Amino acid sequence: MIQQMLKAAMSAPSAANKQTWDFIVVKDRKTLDHIPSIHPYAKMTQEASVAILVCGNTNRSDGRGFWVQDCAAASQNILLAANSLGLGSVWCGVYPKEDLTKAFKELFELPEKIIPVAFIPIGYPAEEKPPSDRYDEKKIHYEKW
Repeated sequence: MIQQMLKAAMSAPSAANKQTWDFIVVKDRKTLDHIPSIHPYAKMTQEASVAILVCGNTNRSDGRGFWVQDCAAASQNILLAANSLGLGSVWCGVYPKEDLTKAFKELFELPEKIIPVAFIPIGYPAEEKPPSDRYDEKKIHYEKW
């Protein structure tokens, strides 16, 4: 299942096909249990079986900054793939929060040009939630604002 999620991530669109993503698969229980002490919104990690840290590899970037969008698209694909496999997952943002970025870089010993973008805990859901209905016609504009 992890490989399926990573294949989905790497099928995401990528600006100029630079594929500026790299991933760290985290299974170590001690590491998973430690994450909430550095990320206040990642408490569910203590219940997760695995997590994926999505990183931007700025060595592969063309300097226009699209590595952030590449990683966001890859993260979304991981979430969708997890859902299709009957798993629960949560996008815990890391970048651009400086304190979180620094903490994740230190914990995972990331090289200078590798930026942690999103931390995604994954496991079997403890509860079933209905899909969010955020459709709002007031936010739709045709042709011009």
